[in-house]
Amino acid sequence: MSAAIEARLKELGIALPQAAAPAANYVPYVISGNLLYLSGQLPMENGKIGVTGHLGKDVDVAGGQRAAELCAINILAQAKAALGGDLGRIKRLIKLNGFVASTPDFVEQHLVINGASNLLANVLGEAGKHARAAVGMAALPLNAAVEIDAILEIA
Repeated sequence: MSAAIEARLKELGIALPQAAAPAANYVPYVISGNLLYLSGQLPMENGKIGVTGHLGKDVDVAGGQRAAELCAINILAQAKAALGGDLGRIKRLIKLNGFVASTPDFVEQHLVINGASNLLANVLGEAGKHARAAVGMAALPLNAAVEIDAILEIA
């Protein structure tokens, strides 16, 4: 399955970056039994936050979806690092928790997080279908527009 995932990434024109190091006193992932818990991933691109600001003010839905896609790419990069380079060990993406920096009147967080959900379903196939939450936040670290964490079942 790892080859199939790598082929889908290549087909989509996605090169996974190096997994980001923690910016504070936490670890990027924890493996407990057959579950991989990934810490929140920001929309990092080329070593910096790729999309900043608040949905409903500075960022439109399409920009928010792009931020969510970047988070999903970083989720895959962290998973690859956690699994010794073998994305084929992913049996199922169980849950995404999506946090969207947004104004109080912005109510389309679910559309923003679709950016990550769609990308992960495209890359992982059936194993990429997941439960999720999409929540509005007053602010996120480093003025990121989106942050997403994940729980995966692994072999």
